[in-house]
Amino acid sequence: MKNRPFKQVDVFTSTPYQGNPLAVVLDGSDLSTQDMQHFAKWTNLSETTFLLPPSPEAAAAGADYQVRIFTPAYEMPFAGHPTLGSCHVWREAGGRPKDPEFILQQCPVGLVRIRHSTQPIAFAAPALTRSQPTPGAVARLVAALGLDLAQVLAAQHLTNGPRHFGLLLDSTEAVQQAAPNPEALRTAMAAANISGIGVAALDEAKAGHGLIKQSNREARAFASHAGISVDAEQTQLLVRFFFDSGVTVLEDPVTGSFNASLAQWLIADGLAPASYTATQGTCLGRLGQVHLSQDDTGQVWVGGNSVTCIEGRVTL
Repeated sequence: MKNRPFKQVDVFTSTPYQGNPLAVVLDGSDLSTQDMQHFAKWTNLSETTFLLPPSPEAAAAGADYQVRIFTPAYEMPFAGHPTLGSCHVWREAGGRPKDPEFILQQCPVGLVRIRHSTQPIAFAAPALTRSQPTPGAVARLVAALGLDLAQVLAAQHLTNGPRHFGLLLDSTEAVQQAAPNPEALRTAMAAANISGIGVAALDEAKAGHGLIKQSNREARAFASHAGISVDAEQTQLLVRFFFDSGVTVLEDPVTGSFNASLAQWLIADGLAPASYTATQGTCLGRLGQVHLSQDDTGQVWVGGNSVTCIEGRVTL
């Protein structure tokens, strides 16, 4: 065991304790997978990451660093808020990108580009595989969320490393009303072979334009109550996400990987504009802001701020 630098950061916010926390061990060298998993279980955060030098093959392809991402129960091939939070920590620790515009992160899903030439930094959404779910799968998942099928406008299987499921609902009230039965939802998720399910809402009258007046009002009211400065006029989507922690189903404060796949789906199907901001976490007393945009090549970028909350060393 040795003393290793450690940070805990809050992602998708510039205000400490309003986003999604992430534990980052800056030196993961000489740690086994079992060591990493044990520590991730101990932190009891949704994700813990370990920074490593890139493999020789990845370094030859331009990778700046390698990250391994763990929940308390398993390793993930990719996740959004750990990507942005780990990059934030790597840069704070003096990391120097090889490219003037992009940082290249190695993780099990492959090499992920992170655009650092603009603020906030943003990662390139990994390739998405999506498919139409069966009516039975939708019905079971909707019932386990405490919702009604009549509230569902569209549903998709969304895989970009993690296997997720997306539900587009008819109102932000429906998003807020979701009240999962943990055991029923865990069973339904296992049957659908997914690790997480997210719900989101567009303004029903203007869904094709992604103008979310109601979520604007909600974000503004929450921000005012919490004393947070936020451009609520840019809030165009309200999101919640539930995942299997390995023990039970929990709600995630802010989810980069799901917002990435959700944006690819909604933009491709004309349900959201090519650039918008999603708000997530209000039902947990958070105010995460995820900036989504599609460039001229069709690549979707997922951006967000990060802030360091705890800095020290850990014996591992």
